[in-house]
Amino acid sequence: MKRYLILAMLFCCSIAFAQNIKRPDSYNYSRGVEAIQNNNAEEALEYLNKELEENPDNGYALAWIAVVRNYQEEYGRALTAADLAIKHIPRKDKEYKAFAYIVRAEVYVGLGENEKALADFTSAVKETPDDANVYEKRADLYYYMEKYDLADKDYQKIISIDPGNVMGYMGIGRNANAEKRYEDAIEQFSYVTKLASDYSSGYSFRAESLIGLKKYDEAIDDIIHALDIDYDNKAFYLMQDVADSAMVPLVAKLKIQSTKNPNNDYWLYCLGAVYENKGAYKKAITYYTDCQKKNPSSVTSCRISNCYSEIGDYASALQHIDNAIALDSTDYDNVMAKADILYESGEAKAAILELSKYVAHYPEYYGGYYRRGWYKDNSSDVDGAIEDYTMAIVLQPDYAYAYLGRGDMYALKGDKKSAEADYKKVIELDTIPGNSSCTQYAYLELGQKEKAVEFMNNVIEKDPDDAGNYYDAACLHSRMGELDKSIEFLQTALEKGFCRFSHLEMDDDLDAIRELPKYKELIRHYKSIFETEIEDKMQATSVYEEQTVEIPFSKEDGVCKVKCTINNLPLYFVFDTGASDVSLSSVEATFMMKNGYLKSSDVIGKQNYMMANGEISAGTVINLRNVNFGGLDLDNIRASVVHNQTAPLLLGQSILGRLGSIEIDNAKRVLRITYKKKVEECK
Repeated sequence: MKRYLILAMLFCCSIAFAQNIKRPDSYNYSRGVEAIQNNNAEEALEYLNKELEENPDNGYALAWIAVVRNYQEEYGRALTAADLAIKHIPRKDKEYKAFAYIVRAEVYVGLGENEKALADFTSAVKETPDDANVYEKRADLYYYMEKYDLADKDYQKIISIDPGNVMGYMGIGRNANAEKRYEDAIEQFSYVTKLASDYSSGYSFRAESLIGLKKYDEAIDDIIHALDIDYDNKAFYLMQDVADSAMVPLVAKLKIQSTKNPNNDYWLYCLGAVYENKGAYKKAITYYTDCQKKNPSSVTSCRISNCYSEIGDYASALQHIDNAIALDSTDYDNVMAKADILYESGEAKAAILELSKYVAHYPEYYGGYYRRGWYKDNSSDVDGAIEDYTMAIVLQPDYAYAYLGRGDMYALKGDKKSAEADYKKVIELDTIPGNSSCTQYAYLELGQKEKAVEFMNNVIEKDPDDAGNYYDAACLHSRMGELDKSIEFLQTALEKGFCRFSHLEMDDDLDAIRELPKYKELIRHYKSIFETEIEDKMQATSVYEEQTVEIPFSKEDGVCKVKCTINNLPLYFVFDTGASDVSLSSVEATFMMKNGYLKSSDVIGKQNYMMANGEISAGTVINLRNVNFGGLDLDNIRASVVHNQTAPLLLGQSILGRLGSIEIDNAKRVLRITYKKKVEECK
């Protein structure tokens, strides 16, 4: 749900008990507000509209309808509802009157009418001059409008109203960072860390200031502190930025965190992300793999897949992206990633089929059509490519690459007029040379070779280390018939790490040089280098054989129960392929802790979990040192202790993700698991 709908819910809670004001309490109104509290927008609209049928002047209902319409980005309806809300909410109810102004201000922000939004925020301030939250909203808008002096005044007001509220100091510090007054910013953020030592943003924003002053060691300490508190997103991205300037101390301190917290897989994931960001893909794979062993995750599988793809090992990349899809079938970005891997490995038809799944799920996203069109383009499906490129253009009219692709297809069909129109559109849209530019090709196809070469040279000059830019130059000069220059640029691209060999063989831009002996020798030589690197990616390889085990289960109340032992304690678990982790109730966990089956060092941290009935329960995350499941020994399994005595014991994906194929034989009442067992290791 959008952040604003949640903020609206919090507002509802904060003003629900205002004194001496009669507010609506009808059934439909109450159910509508309750639906908003439950983040159910459609249900909220249903009840609130029923309320308006009975009480058309209910300004409170209109205010909440405006909230929902704004969330749905139906700005016209939201604006109408907000206008009526302001008109009909009683003047004496200043809190709700202010709320209605805030809602309308947010609608104006969505419409890009910032001055009108500021006017409404100011009206809200007049209604409730002692409400720090209203000043914060106006200050945030001032910040995004780069009116830092006005934002500072509002943040100072917040501090005067509530000196213990960290948001005033955070806002002043953020403004100082934006103006590169890093020392001033550090002063504010340091005070925040004193006020709220467990507030991660105080440390992550201070890290940004320290990076600005090039105090990398101190910045790294703050980044790690923020990550340690709650996996702070800003700190995670700053971690990757600081690696460019201080890789050695960053890695050392991340390793220390991993050693201190052996049951927490997150530090291994951070190490993988740092190495991946630096292009050290083999190192990244090592850390991601260790992370995956502790906690199977679709995100980590995807990262491993990407790393293998970057080094040209598409078989391994495909294996891991399939695992990511198995762990989370709802993430269609993994489906697109799989399509890319299939294409890069030379399986263009399979890639098109996979992309069609993505397009079916996201029919309004231009990128899926463009990508599929590009696959068809390089598979000689001219009409299919034109159809997909056209869909991409309809959905995203300013995407230059779609016009270029369609122009090339029109040219192949002999439709020069349509091709010329598309090429001119490319030049109109893509005016600044950069890594994602394609104007050079449009100039060439319009007969302006000098401009094409000049634009391409500007692209390379802006980023001379990007292998893809030299590949584009090779394609351009191949199209121009300048074969020696094309070969020269291709060699530079390969030297700089370009390794998409299947694409090289399919890309019709290189048709002019593909049969040249020098081209064939280049491909043979560099392909051999990359294949050797892939073979050497592990110092040892293991030999496995497939085995099958049958595990009896019983059925109780329609669910399968299987016997397991955890740290040698026999237990029965519900076999649940939909659960992410192994889950224990607090009763079992307490028994295990008291009787030595769990140690204090097995406790990792806390996390919220959604139960099967939709309720959210706070849980303690623990590490299970050993789980024996039908004779299969698994070490270091992530599990959650749900603080609900009636919660079932669930056997989830943190175990199932490590197994092979699973078949439920209801007739024999057994789970049949086929897995790969290591029988030999070769070095």
